[in-house]
Amino acid sequence: MRKALQHRSAKPVLWSLCLLPFAWLVWGTVNDALGANPAEYLIRATGDWTLRLLCVTLAVTPLRVMLGLPELAKLRRMLGLFTYFYAVLHVLCYSWLDMGFEWGDIAADIAKRPFILVGFSAFVLLTPLALTSFNRAIRWLGAKRWQWLHRLVYAVAVLAVLHFFWMRAGKSNFTEVFVYASVILVLLAWRVAHSSLWRHLFGSGGFAR
Repeated sequence: MRKALQHRSAKPVLWSLCLLPFAWLVWGTVNDALGANPAEYLIRATGDWTLRLLCVTLAVTPLRVMLGLPELAKLRRMLGLFTYFYAVLHVLCYSWLDMGFEWGDIAADIAKRPFILVGFSAFVLLTPLALTSFNRAIRWLGAKRWQWLHRLVYAVAVLAVLHFFWMRAGKSNFTEVFVYASVILVLLAWRVAHSSLWRHLFGSGGFAR
């Protein structure tokens, strides 16, 4: 695996894989293959892929540490940016296909429906992370402030799962919600267990950083 991650094709392969869902959605739209309600399918699918890629992005650091693969770190930025890409598509599909770009109606919908408010809040918090994901932003902000800013991704993850939960509550379908919530909980718990504060209070317990 290490050799594959070190190969110069690793990033292009990941880039292609991350674009596959988008390519399928474009193909499905053009060929009328998205079911009886294409607008709903696009909104749901882009939201699903945002959450999936968010989970994968958060999994990079634990996997890097546990598997001893520092090469994984170089893929995290691309995964984060693709998470934001699908989040933008999700918001655009909602704003266009569901609300017809009626900004007054969109604002009223955000204020009226909690699950829309939570989802929009997650998108707002994710935006500065995407905008500052480049080396120049790290130099401009300073490493410590940049790290503090990018810890907002944990709040984004919680809000995203809550958004998904409320969206599924109307249909009483919580199976996927439980899966995503469990993944996010495990990934956040790992970070708490490996935080400097935890180690200071309880000791390292023999776990690697």
